Amino acid sequence: SAEEPAREPARNVLGTELSCCCADVHGSGIGTGFYRDGYCSTGPDDAGRHTVCIEATEKFLAVSAAVGNPLHQPIPQFMFPGVRPGDRWCLCASRYAQLIE
Repeated sequence: SAEEPAREPARNVLGTELSCCCADVHGSGIGTGFYRDGYCSTGPDDAGRHTVCIEATEKFLAVSAAVGNPLHQPIPQFMFPGVRPGDRWCLCASRYAQLIE
C-alpha cells in the first residue's frame, strides 16, 4: 500500500498552527476532523470543509438533527463515534453557519 504524503501543519485564519479540537472523542480513540487526527484541518478531499471546532450542547445536537444532520448517531464506517453534549467536534463551515441562523 502507498503511504500518504506528509501534510504541512494546518494553519488557522491568523496563520499560526491549529490547536487540537479533540483527539479522543468520549474515549472512543477517534479524533475529530476530516482526517480524524483531532484537528479541524482541511484539504482537497474534504468537500465539506470541516473547519469549525464546536463544543456540542443538547440544544445544538437537537437543532442539528432537526435540519437533517443527526450528529448524535454513530456511523462506524466513517469512524464517526457520534457526538454527545460536551464533546468537541469539527463541523462543516456551511453547516455551522446554517445552525447559528
